[in-house]
Amino acid sequence: MNNSDYSANQAPPPCIVESGIVVYKQDMQRLLTDIRRVRYLHLLDERVLNQGEGWIKEVFIDPHRSTLVANHHLYLNLQSFDYLKLEPTPEGDTYFELIHENRQLRLIPLTSNIYQPNSGSLDVATLEAMLTQVLSAKWDVQLDDDEYSF
Repeated sequence: MNNSDYSANQAPPPCIVESGIVVYKQDMQRLLTDIRRVRYLHLLDERVLNQGEGWIKEVFIDPHRSTLVANHHLYLNLQSFDYLKLEPTPEGDTYFELIHENRQLRLIPLTSNIYQPNSGSLDVATLEAMLTQVLSAKWDVQLDDDEYSF
């Protein structure tokens, strides 16, 4: 792509690396969709109102639905916010601040999304535990059926 690909009135889309302001809702959604577990702080006028840990269950854009944080679950409606601010941590990670006027919802990821060779696959111990639970549940159902069959 070169300068002739953009009209005189149109600037290229921004390039944001590790810190900056994101205003496009779809970009905000792309950033937050991959995050699962977070520590959150709800601030009003830079004063912490609520804080805790939770799981991001849904990130959506809908003018008729609310952002909800309850029972360690976060349902984030990006229509509730004006922009997202990316801030680096001293450790080199990035946290996210969803901002609307003087209200902020700070999201600090608790798990790293950095690619690991075994990510996406389960280790042997986890697979064995899952298999044991499935088989145990199946045996319980079979025993219950045997008790009630005549």
